[in-house]
Amino acid sequence: MRLGQWLGLFALAISLYILWQIRQVVLLLFASVVLATVLNRVVRRIQRYRIQRGIAIAITITVLLALIIGFFAFIVPRIVDQLQQLLGVLPQTSERIAAWLNWLQSTIPGAIFEQLRVLENIPQQLQAWITQLLGNFFVILNNSLTVVLSFLLFLVLTVMLLVNPSQYRRVFILAFPNFYRRRIDEILSESEASLVGWIKGTLIAMVVIGLVSFIGLTILGVPLPLVNAALAGLLEFIPNVGPTLSVVPPALLALLDAPWKAGAVILLYIAIQQFESLVLVPLIMKHEVNLMPVFTILSVVIFASLFGFLGLFLAIPLLIVVQIWLKEVLVKDVMNKWGK
Repeated sequence: MRLGQWLGLFALAISLYILWQIRQVVLLLFASVVLATVLNRVVRRIQRYRIQRGIAIAITITVLLALIIGFFAFIVPRIVDQLQQLLGVLPQTSERIAAWLNWLQSTIPGAIFEQLRVLENIPQQLQAWITQLLGNFFVILNNSLTVVLSFLLFLVLTVMLLVNPSQYRRVFILAFPNFYRRRIDEILSESEASLVGWIKGTLIAMVVIGLVSFIGLTILGVPLPLVNAALAGLLEFIPNVGPTLSVVPPALLALLDAPWKAGAVILLYIAIQQFESLVLVPLIMKHEVNLMPVFTILSVVIFASLFGFLGLFLAIPLLIVVQIWLKEVLVKDVMNKWGK
């Protein structure tokens, strides 16, 4: 290799090292880009009514902040209150599971029964998780200056990107060779459309799943329907993994009343997930990027392990962007033209 190639390789290694060291800032910037992309669509719709862009941005940001403040002022306290109630009934759930397992011990073969013993530890694990969640929630609200500053930085970056998105888009495109810039512009447009479509569809799915879960749990008479429905709706943002986890708390609570009710809750959530998979998702995301379930699960696990909570939250948007760029650049522009 020539000296210039060695220098280029060294510069690449240094750049990757720096990016890894500031990975949280990079993820925060990516989150700002995603939110600014979505809000820009809203701003464009408002501008159709002959409203200046500055006023449209102010309206959009005001509505967004009002929704965030309203969520923390009215919804979060009720969820926290019901989580504390859930902590109070978990010991009873543990006793009920132990009694149920003792009854099953005389009717089920030993090998299968030992596999069911794992259910006995679920209430204790859930109790520890909720206690940690509530503790971290109050610590974050009261003591974490870093989180507050990160959130403010996130909002500032979002507003700055929203004011003049075309300028930042041009700067990004200029980083590529002249002959490829039009192609990059097309890929960015496709990424924007897929991200906006996916987020819009996901928000609709979260609301629908939350409402259906609340109605179903209320009909079954399961305690704390609001917190369980909110959990089901929020976990919908994490495909495949989230909906599976959301069934555990209501099933444990239903077990306090009767084993059949716990089974009814499980059947309810299975029916909701079938409705989501067969009707809701194909209906609201029929024109969006197709994400394979295996890649979805792997992306959630990998990004969460590498980048923590922020990586878990951004796993699917990152997967969408990476998939589009790999398909358009690597497959269409490189692999498909290889040897032509």
